[in-house]
Amino acid sequence: MPPTSPSALSHNMPFTDSPNARSKSITTAELDTFGVLNRHAAKNSAYQVGISEDKGARRTMEDAHSFVVDFCNVRGQGFFAVFDGHAGKHAAEWCGSHFHEYLLTCLLRLLGKPIPEILNQTFHDVDESLSRMCEESAGKIHSGCTAVTAFLRIEDADGQQSFLPTSASVSQEADDVGSTSSTDSTNASADEESPKKKRKSVTGSRIRNALKSLSGSGSPKRRSPSPIQGSDNGNGNGKSTAEGASIVVPPSTARRVLYCANAGDARGVLCRGGNAVRLTYDHKGSDKQEAKRITDAGGFVMSGRVNGVLAVTRSLGDSSMKEFVVGAPYTTETELCDDDEFLILACDGLWDVTSDQAAVDLIRDVEDAQVASQMLLKDALANHTSDNVTVLVVRFKNTSSRTAA
Repeated sequence: MPPTSPSALSHNMPFTDSPNARSKSITTAELDTFGVLNRHAAKNSAYQVGISEDKGARRTMEDAHSFVVDFCNVRGQGFFAVFDGHAGKHAAEWCGSHFHEYLLTCLLRLLGKPIPEILNQTFHDVDESLSRMCEESAGKIHSGCTAVTAFLRIEDADGQQSFLPTSASVSQEADDVGSTSSTDSTNASADEESPKKKRKSVTGSRIRNALKSLSGSGSPKRRSPSPIQGSDNGNGNGKSTAEGASIVVPPSTARRVLYCANAGDARGVLCRGGNAVRLTYDHKGSDKQEAKRITDAGGFVMSGRVNGVLAVTRSLGDSSMKEFVVGAPYTTETELCDDDEFLILACDGLWDVTSDQAAVDLIRDVEDAQVASQMLLKDALANHTSDNVTVLVVRFKNTSSRTAA
């Protein structure tokens, strides 16, 4: 179980009476975002994020999204996600506000474990918390959501983060980090993140400890490194410090590795040299492998729907069907290179009416990520999608043009 109590987290963001899901408002900072959810960095030299959404032909909006620039205070890292809700907004809305917190907690708790294993545990913990919320609400909160997430991690040649600072003075608090670096410094409080004991620090020492904890060993050896944004002196010690947060600038020899995970039919597609590369797997009742898993568990698939009800075979939430509709994600690991131009994360509202390659071709020459996301949204609506549509585009900046921050 994560250090933070699921029951406590479920009350961090009270649900509104509106049937429409809400995502945290998008804001913009000059460079340092301090881990605030859905905050752009105008001078981000690693990538640009664009998000567009519309309820489409549906009566209500049940999608949510989230992103964190310089995730866990490492320059160039990032977290991105789209959550497509069904049977209500609650699961998607809650995931949009809290999934990134669970990922950070798992990163600190499972030191040295491979990132795909950490993502798998994160999905499990989130799924468990949604089930607990359903129990606590006496079944009033019973919705589910599909999810597609991407974690852009900065690593050294051995798949680790040896460039992170280490200090014995902060080694005692690894299990007490929670999600400080990924919550808004103006809105988050210690009470929201402390299940049983009062925290001694909500800024400096906990963030330094998070950075130290993430430098653990144990990841497998990897291939030769590819260059990314460098530090001011190339030794990985460059920092910018404000508001109690220390930002680590990786060395020029570090590499960018994209870890993608999904449950359901929300999809991630990478543009590599103009070619669409799918990084996810569509978990649908029409898939023979998924159908066999469900029938082996004692369920059935009728008209492409699990037990005649749900069209997807994996999701977060849906606690009443958890025996068959599992939350275990499909994960991929991709080392980025200069041929990788952008990533599209979107719900099936887009993919139901366009192909991976058509989506890539439509926006390949569009440099602005926000404009690109708007174009994909408009294309889905023009092609009469029958679902909500949320599109998140991450446009990677050419590594040769990056300079130290």
